[in-house]
Amino acid sequence: MTALIRYQAALFLRSHRWLPPLLLWGGSLAVGVQGGQPVLDCAGWAAATLLPVTAWLVRVCVTGEPPAARDCAAAAAGPWRVHLAAVAVALGAALLLAAAGSAFVAAVADPHSAAGHVPVPVGRATLAGLVCAAACALLGTAVGALCNRPLLRSTAWAVPSTLLATVVVLFAGASPANAAVTGLVTGSRTGSVHVPLLQLAAAGGLAAGAVAVACALASRRT
Repeated sequence: MTALIRYQAALFLRSHRWLPPLLLWGGSLAVGVQGGQPVLDCAGWAAATLLPVTAWLVRVCVTGEPPAARDCAAAAAGPWRVHLAAVAVALGAALLLAAAGSAFVAAVADPHSAAGHVPVPVGRATLAGLVCAAACALLGTAVGALCNRPLLRSTAWAVPSTLLATVVVLFAGASPANAAVTGLVTGSRTGSVHVPLLQLAAAGGLAAGAVAVACALASRRT
């Protein structure tokens, strides 16, 4: 797996197809995270932005390899391993963005409640924002895994499905991403910080299940 991940990471970096989702992430942070805004509100925005970006990164990774090269790699290492390595590279890139976004929020945001009266501990707020961002990255990985090849091969189906699934996962009341982001925004009103560990665990379970389904179908359909 280490060699496959290095191979997929090299393809990912050399393709430059990561640039549009990176610009989307950076532009969203520039709009939603500005100096003087409450730190928990900014952390929630940064985490929510990461979900569609991660789904896009997964699409970039699982569709970036030429078919002939993918067939050769699948014959040598197994289709599911190749697919898993591609998804792992996308998730790793998203987690790097989560760390960078959390650091940026900690550096520029105001460590107070939304009303500005209650101080918010920067360290705990940064931890809560990072955990929330990781949960959103995991759910974005699940969306990307289920809405692209091998389940959906056609771009005409994959792209609209990814957009729709992203909206549902962000705004559905039962979604761990919605619960984690809502917890940060709600805590900002009172100045209380809740680290969404349960939501992170739920997101991890959903992502693992989605990736397992995609890898199993990769073995069957390759």
